[in-house]
Amino acid sequence: MQATIDRISAAGHDVVTKEEREDSNVEADVFVSMGRLENTLLVLEDKERLGHVVLNSVKGIRNSRRSVYEKLMRTHHMPLPPEVGNDGYWVKRGDACAQRPNDVMFAKDDVYRHQIIESFRQRGISDIVVSAHIKGDLIKFYGVRDTSFFKYYYPTEEDDSKFGLESINGRPHFYPFDVQQLIQIVDKTADIVGLDIYGGDAIVTPEGKIYIIDFNDWPSFSRFREEAADAIVEHIIDKATYGKQ
Repeated sequence: MQATIDRISAAGHDVVTKEEREDSNVEADVFVSMGRLENTLLVLEDKERLGHVVLNSVKGIRNSRRSVYEKLMRTHHMPLPPEVGNDGYWVKRGDACAQRPNDVMFAKDDVYRHQIIESFRQRGISDIVVSAHIKGDLIKFYGVRDTSFFKYYYPTEEDDSKFGLESINGRPHFYPFDVQQLIQIVDKTADIVGLDIYGGDAIVTPEGKIYIIDFNDWPSFSRFREEAADAIVEHIIDKATYGKQ
């Protein structure tokens, strides 16, 4: 976000920044937000109703809840892991992105799966998503709608990990796959969810089959932040100029 702000300012545009818990009801032509608090979303909804450009859209942010986007993806027959399998399970909170290690947990069998689900419920988490583990290469990807920016990499190649869970898939084998197919899947998912600035994770099986296992708004963009910021600014200016909502 800061790299995006710096580029917009350098291009001669006025930029006002606000922390999410500050008064966010300001006037502007374009609103670019990483906010998820309900009060923030209500303010941004009002801006959308008035015809202002909001990135990401409030609809997209609301749809970025794991249980919501997985339901949308299954409805549109997108390649998600099955809910039942023979190689273990992933149990994830469905009401928000993972904030700490026990928000996403691996269960090696049905017994552990039930135990983890119960531990979630004891923490007051009733919105839970369970999917079968898929063996294969883990890939992280990033994109910006209506631009040429799309990047992916193998996080376990260099032990790049958020909570250490990526290690379950092990070192990448670099199984061959159709990159254009991955781009098409990601683009369609972004369209279904309603996001302009997005990222996520996928598994590529030894046969080259692609499964989306995570999809979210405003990812870190990791090692591609400078290129991503260029694309985001390009997209913002395009939206502001042509009013593409």
